[in-house]
Amino acid sequence: MNIFAGSIEIQMLCWSVVLGLVQLVVATTLALKDQGRAYNVGPRDGSPPPVTTVTGRLQRAFQNFRETFVYFAVAVLVVTVLNKTNAHTALGAQLYFWARLVYVPIYAAGLTGVRTAVWTVSIIGLVMVFLGALA
Repeated sequence: MNIFAGSIEIQMLCWSVVLGLVQLVVATTLALKDQGRAYNVGPRDGSPPPVTTVTGRLQRAFQNFRETFVYFAVAVLVVTVLNKTNAHTALGAQLYFWARLVYVPIYAAGLTGVRTAVWTVSIIGLVMVFLGALA
């Protein structure tokens, strides 16, 4: 069974999982490089060694993804289970995914105003999916 062959909403959910895993690996790898192996394999007692500006931004971008992803996942699963997917929920799911994808390099580059606008687009997409469940 090909999970990427389902509805647009399920496809965007699956690709969002991939995006989250990539963000996790990148942020973790860069933190390991910046903070050293001894800290990262140890008990991490005390304050962590500093990370570079870009690593910090990528860590925060990943944390922000984690804060919104659970709501997106629940919204997609609810509209799918209730069989309420439609053109608006499909568009919302796509807006969420593509905005989250674009968010990462924008945050890494430090484009503050643009970052907030892209985050807003992702939230609009998430709300569009959720509203489909209420229709």
